This record gives sequence, C-alpha cells and structure tokens, in this order.
Amino acid sequence: SEGARPAPAEPPPLSAGWAEALAAAAGALQAGGLVAVPTDTVYGVACLAQDPRAVRSIYGLKGRNGRKPLAICLGDVEHIYRYCHVNVPDELLRDLLPGPVTLVLKRSEELNKDLNPFTSLVGVRVPNHPFIRELARACSGPLALTSANISSQASTLTVSEFQDLWPQLSLVIDGGPIGDVQSPECRLGSTVVDLSVSGKYTVIRPGCALQSTVEILRQKYGLVPGSS
Repeated sequence: SEGARPAPAEPPPLSAGWAEALAAAAGALQAGGLVAVPTDTVYGVACLAQDPRAVRSIYGLKGRNGRKPLAICLGDVEHIYRYCHVNVPDELLRDLLPGPVTLVLKRSEELNKDLNPFTSLVGVRVPNHPFIRELARACSGPLALTSANISSQASTLTVSEFQDLWPQLSLVIDGGPIGDVQSPECRLGSTVVDLSVSGKYTVIRPGCALQSTVEILRQKYGLVPGSS
C-alpha cells in the first residue's frame, strides 16, 4: 500500500470578515466602482484599470489634472510582464517589489488605451500589503491606483482622514491606521523610479523608500542616474 499521504498544508487562517471584505471589494470593482483600500504606504482608491468609465470616475473623484498619470497595481511581480516591457533583470523587480516603490516602465499593448493615453510609460505597484494584493489577484486585470485624497491635499493614513470622499466611493475598506500617523515621512507615498531607459534610473518622486531603492539600483545593478 502507498501508506499515509501527507496532508496538504493549511492556508493561514483568514478571518471570515477578511474573505467577506475581499469579495465585496472585488464585486464593487467589477461593477465599475471605486474602492478605498489600505496599502503599504497610504490609503489608496482603486478601480479596474481596463474600465475606461471607472478610470474617468477616479479623476473626477480627486479633482485631478487629466494629464497626471495613474499607476497600476498588480498582485504579483510576474504579472508585470503582461502590461509592461521590462528591460531590467527579474531579480531587480523582486528586490524592490512587493514594497513601497512604483516602477515606471514602458507600457505594453495589453494595457487599456484610455489609461494615461498621453504617455507610453506606466507606473507599476505591487504593494507589500496582503489585502490589496489579494484584491488585485481576485480581479482579472490590473487595478488603477491613486492616493485617497483630493489632489494637492495631504495623503491619508486613516479612513476618517478622507471622509469627504466617502459619498463617491462604492466601498471603504478600513485596515486601521497605516504606519505612524504622527510621522510626516509616512505620508510621502511610494518612491517612484523610472526604469524605462536601459541602464539608468530617474527618481520621479523621492517618497518613503528613496535611500534603500537607490542603493539597490546603483550598488547591486550598476544603474546610473538619468536626467529627470
């Protein structure tokens, strides 16, 4: 006889509330809604990046200049290859992501033409936060992600700080306070780095992880600063 088979490892116990919130958020996004979610940096508002109407709604919500690009958010590093042309080693992506970094790369044909139609580049996030990563996996394509605040106002670390946006959102996922609400550094958002030119990096926004990001790019991968 084959003997006893090893039992499969149990997945970590997620609360029923987590599964319910995840299903509700995925449903709201698939219906074209906007959902506020915690990330590893600040609170964000997400919609389906491939849904042109939802993308327009997110600009309306923020009172955001239509020339200011939206980043896309994915659940896993390997999904980046579908929506971007990657010209850096895979190991580099995995050294920085998941994490508080937005990598700007050349976009592929797969990405919705109505998302940032004025640029051939796109910022990509894989946040180091289990909820938003699970949410991105639950939706078939990328999420468009922006910070949960009116443009030019401070970014938010608790859901009460963006109460004025609630009426326009389908759902608000309260993940509690993010980081240190007292610390101004926590509100900087992700570090945004353009890697679209081979061998170079250009810092678009210093954000909260500048030093560690630049160290990896320069020392480990030998990239040189480009001109911004």
